Formats: sequence, structure tokens, C-alpha cells
Amino acid sequence: MSKNVNVALIGNPNTGKTSVFNALTGLKQKVGNYPGITVEKKEGVCKLPRGVKAHILDLPGTYSLNTTSLDESVVVELLLNKNDKDYPDVAVVISDVENLKRNLLLFTQIKDLRIPAILVINMADRMSRKGISLDVQAMEKKLDTKIALISTRKNNGIERIKELIADYKSLPTKSNVDTSRISPEYFDRLQKAFPNEDLYKLWLVITQDVNFMPIEKKRIEDATSFSTKSKTELKKLQHRETVLRYQFINNTLKETYKVDFQSAKGLRATLDKVLTHKIFGYAIFFLILLTIFQAIFEWSTYPSDFIDVQFSAASEWLKNTLPSGVFTDLLAEGILTGIGGIVVFVPQIAFLFLFISLLEESGYMSRVVFLMDKLMRPFGLSGKSVVPLISGTACAIPAVMATRTIENWKERLITILVTPFTTCSARLPVYLILIALVIPEGRFLGLSYQALTLMLLYLIGFGMAIFSAMALNKILKIKSSSLFMVEMPTYRLPLLKNVAYTVLEKTKSFVFGAGKIILAISIVLWFLGSNGASEDFQNAENIVNQRIEEQGLTAYSKNYIQNNLDAYLEDAKQDSVKIMTPILKERARAQEIASYKLEHSYIGYAGKAIEPIVKPLGYDWKIGIAVLTSFAAREVFVGTLATIYSVGSDEEETIKSRMAAELDSSGQQPLFNLASGISLMLFYAFAMQCMSTLAIVKRETNTWKWPLLQLLFMSVFAYLVALTAFQILN
Repeated sequence: MSKNVNVALIGNPNTGKTSVFNALTGLKQKVGNYPGITVEKKEGVCKLPRGVKAHILDLPGTYSLNTTSLDESVVVELLLNKNDKDYPDVAVVISDVENLKRNLLLFTQIKDLRIPAILVINMADRMSRKGISLDVQAMEKKLDTKIALISTRKNNGIERIKELIADYKSLPTKSNVDTSRISPEYFDRLQKAFPNEDLYKLWLVITQDVNFMPIEKKRIEDATSFSTKSKTELKKLQHRETVLRYQFINNTLKETYKVDFQSAKGLRATLDKVLTHKIFGYAIFFLILLTIFQAIFEWSTYPSDFIDVQFSAASEWLKNTLPSGVFTDLLAEGILTGIGGIVVFVPQIAFLFLFISLLEESGYMSRVVFLMDKLMRPFGLSGKSVVPLISGTACAIPAVMATRTIENWKERLITILVTPFTTCSARLPVYLILIALVIPEGRFLGLSYQALTLMLLYLIGFGMAIFSAMALNKILKIKSSSLFMVEMPTYRLPLLKNVAYTVLEKTKSFVFGAGKIILAISIVLWFLGSNGASEDFQNAENIVNQRIEEQGLTAYSKNYIQNNLDAYLEDAKQDSVKIMTPILKERARAQEIASYKLEHSYIGYAGKAIEPIVKPLGYDWKIGIAVLTSFAAREVFVGTLATIYSVGSDEEETIKSRMAAELDSSGQQPLFNLASGISLMLFYAFAMQCMSTLAIVKRETNTWKWPLLQLLFMSVFAYLVALTAFQILN
């Protein structure tokens, strides 16, 4: 074999397709979008026997080639377009041994496309427990294919898949079902009109609402215009096709697939009764959320503190090692500090993705979707809306894209508009730093106040999404009706390898995605904070020195000196006090000069310009700048403050300690106190603050009307809530 092999992984959702993809490709994979559309595209490389490489494309999950969503359309478009660079040489259809009958519907359709197809039957390790016996050789003969019986959990059968892929040219391409039997006269006329085209491909072209590459357009239009059947008649023929396929599948399984129901255990039914119970189901979900938020704070404290200290030490090391100058200041105060402002939260982000992945892998998340459908209905939503709302805890962008599975336009539009209220991982750094600063350490019933605060913020966001959905359901005069169906996958222990891949990929995506924005903004902010055109900026050192001679050091500087001296006294180092006092005074003087320069820099004047708007919320001009820049991405808030506070600073302090040391305009109390902290958290709970989400809403609704209304409402509402909270608590 001289060329690489294009392999398409195809299968129903929850069949272990991702597990097979990970087993074949390992870390040699990448995630992107299909050209021109925002559907996720996963591809990787796999080494086959005899030195051949396979390009593995993990297609979106689909139940059949009769499309109902954009994700499913992607599958059909690829399989019908031989001119596509990713058109498969061989299709690997992943099925679940417990749901083989349903999975084979898709397999028989792919076989009818004359593409060499391999049937992979996953979860073979569950066969004995479920009382399942399988005659693989007889099934291969009936389906006219080769079968790989595997278990991704035990890593069995993966080499068999590789061998079959490498030998794909020997696979038969004869169809399983004669589709023309559903209407012989119609298909006979179709074949006569297009004698050089594959009959089943023409049938899919006529019945599916899909897009094709320009090179295919003429043939598609000719075939579509030939169809004299109405949509209703075509739907009836599709139903006949499905019945015909299931007749073939039933006959095949009757001879090759046996289930001893007495051997199968009823644990799944028992668990479903508890986990989807109208009272216990919600209580269990609530306890799981509490446990997750408690763990995020408890487990991530040590690695987060370690990272924070290391970045501060690295910044100080750069200043002391490299020659003094603009480049050193840019590295130490701009780039390194800004990136450190987001990397410090990697442990918390990783733990969040870890728990979400565990819930999805175990099959529990589908039960949550089913459970929440009852809660969603009175608010104009369905259980399908829960999928975007829950996935919004990772990121609002894929969550908005996930609304494509909602067929009803009104429900889909409402879900798109309210999803940004769900607390995403980008808000997490903001919440975590503010909670650590303003919420005291302590416990209630064994749970820390900080973990309870974080959970309350998540519930507030979700509650606001529900409330907004109810209001939109009454305001939007769009007639709608829909049915809700969700698959309940089998419970299974999460595959640790899959969980690890997910956490690594999602965390890496978060860090690098945010890192690009933070890097650019940090450089801009450093420049604006390190330069100024006014005489106050140019003569800052003389002005501050003269003020200190006349009025003395500020209250903040005096507190800084006294706190450090108290620390020496506690350590019984009284001799060091005399030595350290002038050193600390000189440091305080340098800090006051740096603070004065910052206030009269370009960014200082910009901050002062917007300060009247944010001051009623309890914020100063520095926080105002951070709020403004975080519209690029919410997590930029912490990085922005880290960069602003580090400009001109020679202190080896962590981000948290810098923020904790900030005083308000009176100079008497911390800037980040309970009132301003709660105000900020509520602002970020309700504000859009993400231009990427705004752009994706525009793409999904195909107009600027909805995203601009969304931005206006969320911004005004967030401001009013933050204002009210500060005025009450202050």
C-alpha cells in the first residue's frame, strides 16, 4: 500500500466511538472545525501494519443517514462526496453489543453506499454479565463484512481493527438491502434517468437536506429536480426503507445473537428509579454538585498556590538576572505576569473538566437531562435544552452550537439567548480569586463557605437562565410544539484513559485559547501602564519624593512597613528590625512612585475616564480597566489586574497578595471587601463579557439583532444587580 488510508469512524452516540478513536490515535490527534461551519472535527494518525499510516476522522455521532441535525448532515455530506479530501477509503462502524439491533441500521445504510465497511462491536467485556452470546463468523457471513469484537475498557481487539483497516481492499462492498423494493417503479425510473449513478446515493441526495461541494452541485440538482414525489410521499418511503432494514437486521440477529435475560442483572433499572426520582433524583444531583465545588477548592489549593508562587519568583528572577530595560520589564511585568494570571487556575479548571467527564462517561449525565426535562417544560424549554445549559459550564461557544439538536426554532432560539447565563469555565478564575479574597474561611455542615459560595453562583446563573427562558417564552410570539426523547446509555465505570484525554484536551484548549488573548492584551496593557505623555508621569519621582518629605508616607506604605516589621519581631529577629526598617521604607517609597506613574500613565487616564461609571459598583479605575478588557474573554480579568499591579513593582508577591493589599480611595480599608467582591461576582454572573460568544450567537441566528439585544440586556441587568448589591452591603 503506497498511500495513507482515510478512515471514517462512524457510529451512534454512546457506543464508545471516542474510546476507539483515542485507542487508535493516542495523543496524535487534533480538534478543529469543519470548513465553513462550527461543527467539531476530530482527526488523528494511527500506524498500521507494514508501515502504513491511517488518517482517522472521528465523525459526529448519528443514528442513521436520515439527517435531523447539522451534525448528522456532516456525516452524509462526506460519505456522498468522493471529491472531499477526507472521503473514506474504509468506514469503521462502532456499535455497542447491548444495542446491536439499533446500531446495525446505520451499518446497513453505509454498506449500501458501496464503501468498504468494518463492523466493530464494542463492550465485549459486558457480554457474560448481560447473558449475551454472539456467533461472529455467522454474523460476518450474514452482513458480508469483517467484524472486530473489542473491549476498549480492557484494551482488547484494537490490533484486530488495525489489521482489518490495513486489509480494507479485500472487504466486500455489496449492499445488504435492496432499497428499490420499497417502490420498484420509482427506483426503476430513477435508475434509467441516471444510469451511471449509484441508486442508493441518489436516494439519499433526494431525501436529505444537506449541502455539497460545488463540483457535485449539477448532479445533485439534476437528481433533486427529477423527484416527482412530495415531501410526505418521500417520508413514507423512508419509513418503508427503515422497516425493510429492520426485517433484514432481525433475521440476521435471530441466527447470530442470543440474550439470556435470566442472566442479565437488573441493577440499571434499580439505579434509574433512584437517580431519576422526582425527589431523590434532584437531591442526589444537588449533593454531587456540592461535592464537585468542595473538591475544586480543597484539592486545587496546593497546586494553585505553588504555581502562583513560582510565577512570582520567575518574574522576580527575570528582573534580577536580565539587564534592566524595556525588554526585561515587558517579559517580567507584562507577558509572564499576565499569563501567570490564568495558569494559576489550571488546577481548578482541570478538576472541573475531570468531574464533568466522569459524569458523562458513567452515563449519569443522560439521566440528568431526562430529570431536568420535567423542570424545563413550564419555562418553554425541553430536556434537549439541558444539554447546552450543562455543557455551558465548560464554554458557552460549543454550548450554543449544541442547540442545533433542537428541532423547534423557538426552543432553540430561547436556549441560545439564555445559555450565556450558565457559569462557564472562563468565569471560574474570576470567581475563585474573588471568593478567596472576600469570603472568610470556615465551614457549615462540613462544607466550606467558599465552596458553598461557588455553588450558589452556579445556581444563580442557572436560575437566571430559567427565569429568562420563561420571560422569552411569553414575549416571543412563535408557535411551537415538540417531543422530547433521550437515550439512556448503560451505566459503566468511566474509562480513565478517556477521562485523561478529555481533561488534557479541554484544559489545553482553555489555556492556549485564553493564553493568546491574554498575551496580546498583557503586552498592550504593559505598554499603556509603563508609558505616559503628561508631566506628572515624566516627573513622578520628584513629585512623590517632595510629597513624602512634606506629608510622609501614605497609610498603605506605613501598614506595609509595620506588617513586615511585626513578622520579624514574631520570629525573634529583633536585630534585623534596625537593618530592615530603612530597606522597607525605600521599598515603600519605590512602590509609591510606581503607583503614581501608573495612575498618570496612558492606562491610568483611560481608567480614570471610566471610573465614574464603575465607582458606584465599588470598583476603582484599575478594576474598571479589567472589566473592560475582559470583554475579549472573561478570564482576562485576573490577568489584566495581575499585569496592572505588577507594572513598576519590584516585590516578589503573588497575584492574590497584590489584590489583597489594594486599598480603596479612602486608604483605610481593602478595595476587595465583601461588598465590592459580591458586586463583582454578580456582575460577572450576569454580564455577557465574551465577544466570541456574541459572534457565535450571530452565526447561529444569522442576524445581529439577537446577539445585540442579548448583549444590551445582560450588560444592563448585570450593572443594576451589581449596583444594588454594593449599595446594600456597603
